[in-house]
Amino acid sequence: MKKFYLLLLFCSVSFNAQTHRFIYEYQFKSDSLAKEFTTENMILDINPDEVKFYPYFFAENDSINKTTNNRNSSWDDALPVLKRNRSTNKNTSYVLLNDLFSIQSEDPINWKLSTETKKFVTYNLQKATTTFGGRNWVAWFNTEINLNEGPYKFRGLPGLIFEIADDQNSFAFNLVKSYQLKSTYDTSEFLESFAGQKAIPITEKILLKKQLELFNDPLQDFKEDFKNSKGEGTFMVMNIKIKSLDQFKELTTMTQERMRKENNPIELDKAIQYPKSK
Repeated sequence: MKKFYLLLLFCSVSFNAQTHRFIYEYQFKSDSLAKEFTTENMILDINPDEVKFYPYFFAENDSINKTTNNRNSSWDDALPVLKRNRSTNKNTSYVLLNDLFSIQSEDPINWKLSTETKKFVTYNLQKATTTFGGRNWVAWFNTEINLNEGPYKFRGLPGLIFEIADDQNSFAFNLVKSYQLKSTYDTSEFLESFAGQKAIPITEKILLKKQLELFNDPLQDFKEDFKNSKGEGTFMVMNIKIKSLDQFKELTTMTQERMRKENNPIELDKAIQYPKSK
């Protein structure tokens, strides 16, 4: 059963506001064999010229930084971060490895509209289906809201997407809240950049190469830091106290096994083909 913990939608809708913000509850399984979902809140900001999709905690952290005059940065590589121009399928995705990278893609989605409808509170929703990213998806949208947008890369329906999920029960987005901001919300300090460094544009081919390089030596930075520490102070990795470089061998194997296990992206056809364990 879907859990709707908060619903505060369109008592009166005006799209003259600079940013109309939609909050989606995102449920996902990084490991396809997991029994339970991980749940996060995600923001869909619809601006006059751009659409942006990112974790809610990004905005929370940004608010704290502005209040305290700090520049603390946070990221979760299990959560999608992207933006696109309004009324287009041209997405720019952001991925944090050792640096923050941006990757452009053209992602047309071919929808099949159904005559099936259902009621959600006071909203009439219509069903649509599509195959995208190697998965089959079922969406429910509302034609009364004149926005052809939705969470992640899903867009192009004659109305706002309220719900969308894949048929393998690994991913689900559910709209839970909406409000307007008086001015266009600036994300330049936390979406298009990380820790003060702007994203580096690369291709998907180069990204895959970097992801495989990271897999081959996922703890490289920690090893370098340990070498530079020269054994001084307390050095912890994965809640384990490091006393010698030899410990990194087992920790590297453990990290690689976790990476193999948690290799269930939204776009299944982009799952990384990691080398098999020896």
